[in-house]
Amino acid sequence: MILRPKPSLRHQGTLLGAMAATPMLAVPSWLRRAAPDAQTVAAQSIEDIAVTAGAAIGALDAVVRRQERWAGAWRQRLALSAAAATAKQAGRVNDENALRDAMLLTRPGDFLSVGPAGSMLLAWRRLAGTPAEKLLTEASIGAVLDDLGLRRDDEVVSDLADDLRQLSAGIGTVGMLTGAFATAERYGFARAFVCWLADALLAQRLGWAHAVPLLGAESAVSTSGRSRRSAASSVATSIETDPERAKDLLAAQARAALRAIDLSAELERRADRLLAVAPKLRAKAADAVVDKLLSDDAIVASEKIAGMSDRGLRRLFDRLVELGAVRELSGRPTFRIYGL
Repeated sequence: MILRPKPSLRHQGTLLGAMAATPMLAVPSWLRRAAPDAQTVAAQSIEDIAVTAGAAIGALDAVVRRQERWAGAWRQRLALSAAAATAKQAGRVNDENALRDAMLLTRPGDFLSVGPAGSMLLAWRRLAGTPAEKLLTEASIGAVLDDLGLRRDDEVVSDLADDLRQLSAGIGTVGMLTGAFATAERYGFARAFVCWLADALLAQRLGWAHAVPLLGAESAVSTSGRSRRSAASSVATSIETDPERAKDLLAAQARAALRAIDLSAELERRADRLLAVAPKLRAKAADAVVDKLLSDDAIVASEKIAGMSDRGLRRLFDRLVELGAVRELSGRPTFRIYGL
């Protein structure tokens, strides 16, 4: 993609922010071709990648602002993907199915039994389910550090929260993304937490009610490993002196946004099918089951839903599967799990 004249680095944030505010109903073919993968990112300029990332986030913003009934299931499905990538990065073998089991087959309130990988899923579900305006408070940051198994220092959490508030106050979107990584790395935080912070900052910048888990599932995103003392001292410096790093982050954000849009289209088709058959359901509390399916990644067959017996719920799920409205996700004859 060639655009002339090219914008200067100091104008990248303005350009990306403006494009992200432009509604886009579908992903144009040029955008899919322009989004660089890990092998081709070096061949593009940072200006062109910034434009591509801005357009991808703009298309994603259009999806978010539709506020569809299935948006909760969409965000939580993305959270599951991010958690699986986080677990793999930490050297654990838990895939999406194992993480889903850890979450849904644990007794309500017994979060200590989900295990370390399950706690990683809790962190990403927190990102997807907490109002965006509350994500970067000291309490929220501390809770996420606990979920990710990272050592927590109250003074560091307080300093980080202050730094993030300053970062989100008046800098462009490109600088905010690279600055989130530079800031968190000054405190020695791991990749998963840095990605979590970047997603939260993006949601607040764009005025979304809830964040969309994006960067966590991007394996190409890595932290620099620099110590607190040697990390970049300013956002401008991090962009100017490490443009390849900025390019990698922007390219990852573009790919993640397009992946999220593709998933939204898939879940929209499934949700439309569920809503089309919903009037045919005669079971009591069927509406509550439909709402739950639209708002979360999945439901276990033994879910406690007011007005619905265990046997009635199983029969309802059998009917929904028969109608092609939901899928059984576990592949097991027992302890079954259902979702869009």
